[in-house]
Amino acid sequence: MRTLTGITPSGSLHIGNYFGAMRPAIEAQAQGDCFYFIADYHSMTTVTNPAERRTHTRGIALDWLACGLDPQTSVFWRQSDVPEVCELTWMIGSLTPMGLLERAHSFKDKTAKGIPANFGLFAYPVLMAADILLYDTQRVPVGRDQKQHVEMTRDMAIKFNEAYGETLVVPEPVIRDEVAVVPGLDGQKMSKSYGNTIEIFGDEAVLRKKIMGIKMDSRTPAEPKPDADKNLAIQLLRLVAPAAVALDYENRLRAGGLGYGDLKKALFEHYWGYFTVARARRAELAANPDYVESVLRDGATRARAVASVVLKRARKASGLE
Repeated sequence: MRTLTGITPSGSLHIGNYFGAMRPAIEAQAQGDCFYFIADYHSMTTVTNPAERRTHTRGIALDWLACGLDPQTSVFWRQSDVPEVCELTWMIGSLTPMGLLERAHSFKDKTAKGIPANFGLFAYPVLMAADILLYDTQRVPVGRDQKQHVEMTRDMAIKFNEAYGETLVVPEPVIRDEVAVVPGLDGQKMSKSYGNTIEIFGDEAVLRKKIMGIKMDSRTPAEPKPDADKNLAIQLLRLVAPAAVALDYENRLRAGGLGYGDLKKALFEHYWGYFTVARARRAELAANPDYVESVLRDGATRARAVASVVLKRARKASGLE
């Protein structure tokens, strides 16, 4: 069973990335064949500074490795080191109806937030489909907000197969309902695009200030909060604290007597503690950049070995060979 996922290097990774996609993907290493990539082509829709792209790409490599990706077990590479993905994008894009792309939630959400519309942003689902289909992927761990893109990938694969015969593997999304959508500091989905993130790694003082700055309502500590389960800090605490601890804070908030400041302090301490081991590992990796680069180069070689076979199959089926 082959699993694949990728993350775009458009900024520092946050806990929404971790709980929505990274952790499920890393845990999948024990269950089968895993392919993970840094989607630097995708970053070109929003990032135009080359130095920034390089910095983010290296940062994401460090983050994945620090959080538990094992390059001996899994294949880990830069998307742009496998140029076959661009050819497959054109091949499947040539069969993709405009209406399918126009219905993409991501495009509509991002342009509504003021991100300039461009071809890359509009055609993002086609490149994402090529990322998945190029490796005969069977499972794609995603947050619920990305489920539509995997469904679109399935549509594109089926359409290609209908046109040219059974050629591409039709993948399935893998979604964990309890962490499928991680809320950001403003209650919306956590996203770099919205500027509402809590980074996995970063300066302790800055991150503490972010969490302590989460806005709450005007109720006093003594007032019971019957809607405690909807509280943003409680929702985030459930991710980083033991279940019994999170439930205790929720019950105390519901009963009254727990101040919002104390709740946010607890959230920070559990969040900071959750990533203690990963922070130490990241510091070790950052001190050895040659090793990180060698991991990506080796991963690209292994990825291309698979990609070339799938692309040749698609070229032959479609009459390009």
